[in-house]
Amino acid sequence: MKKIILLLLMFIGLLSCQNNEVNWDATGTFEATEVTVSAEGNGAIEWLSLEDGQLLDSGVVVGYIDTIQLHLKKLQLLASKSGAINRRLDIAKQLGAVEAQIAWQQSERRRFEKLASQNAATQKQVDDITNQLQVLEKQRIAQNSQISASNQSITDEALAIETQVAQIDDQINRCAIVSPIGGTVLIRYAEAGEFASTGKPLFTIANLEQIYLRAYITASQLTQMKLGQTVKVYSDSGADGQKEYAGVVEWISSRAEFTPKSIQTRDERANQVYAVKIRVKNDGYLKIGMYGQVVIN
Repeated sequence: MKKIILLLLMFIGLLSCQNNEVNWDATGTFEATEVTVSAEGNGAIEWLSLEDGQLLDSGVVVGYIDTIQLHLKKLQLLASKSGAINRRLDIAKQLGAVEAQIAWQQSERRRFEKLASQNAATQKQVDDITNQLQVLEKQRIAQNSQISASNQSITDEALAIETQVAQIDDQINRCAIVSPIGGTVLIRYAEAGEFASTGKPLFTIANLEQIYLRAYITASQLTQMKLGQTVKVYSDSGADGQKEYAGVVEWISSRAEFTPKSIQTRDERANQVYAVKIRVKNDGYLKIGMYGQVVIN
């Protein structure tokens, strides 16, 4: 009787152990969308306030690159623009003398026309005044055209300087080190006081609230999985066993690849698999690189 009871207990224990094991369909590792923030300006890093593991909000400024040289260049451009504008000519003032001569010649022509009608002046005198008036009219047109062209050239020069000032402002704004997304700082690559050049990595950040399991399925499992489908995801919780999460299929690769060495599939004979990405809401226990399993509902 004791032997029978002992055998029953062992059988029950074996069943309980088997029930704790998940009959998985695919395996993979957890990953997150990582963003590496690089410097967008050249200069010494004035300050950089962030640490590994720090939570950042999207758009928050965490550092600044020195902009003294950019500000000095901007002041130089603004002075050049002011000098260019001051070179503009007042057309009315420049043509004032010619306009006065034209007005006087018009008055003289009217006077001589009246005298000629009374035989007190000759027609030649009237014609001479008319010719002088025509010369003055042409002179006014030429001066007006020349001054307008000069002013337009100065205006174009000022607009070009304004464009350069806008470029400097953009470079100054880019010297602010900003977190592009809300998330957790994974790695910090730079320190305050170091020289930063355009493209130099400063830190890597990832949103760990939404984490992804990159798993691999066989060709025969493709018909069981589609985008938006809900599946069960299990993570290794150490001595506590496996923890279950709800996952949503966000991406299925359209191309097969050879099975990665670190990945297991249900069909060990399959030498080609399809990658899938499954979104999982992280409760804080899931970490990048952890091993996970998928059960297709």
